[in-house]
Amino acid sequence: VQLQAFGGGLVQAGVSLRLSCAFSGRTFSSYTLGWFRQAPGKEREFVAGISWDAGSTGYTDSVKGRFTISRDNAKNTVYLQMDSLKSEDTAVYYCAAGRYITLSAGYNYWGQGTLVTVSS
Repeated sequence: VQLQAFGGGLVQAGVSLRLSCAFSGRTFSSYTLGWFRQAPGKEREFVAGISWDAGSTGYTDSVKGRFTISRDNAKNTVYLQMDSLKSEDTAVYYCAAGRYITLSAGYNYWGQGTLVTVSS
């Protein structure tokens, strides 16, 4: 499995940004997908996850109501729509994939990360 995340950048607080992650190498629709982030000096943390059939989604508390994860099985792509961005959302964002896992842990495959910087 290969994952390539893109869409990061430097934005001002309050605006929106959408991250995308292209998946290849296996059957996309069989995989649970997630987004994680790692801020400077901090450990990597779970942000959002979506089940293989999009029937379940989950979010860390700090992004609930602001971020939305979605997937397009026809395009083999998972998205993270980020609204009302805050400076504390600044981090490198990673997409991840796995099978037979929970939404928040157990991922086997990781993308290279895309940097999101939110200026206040």
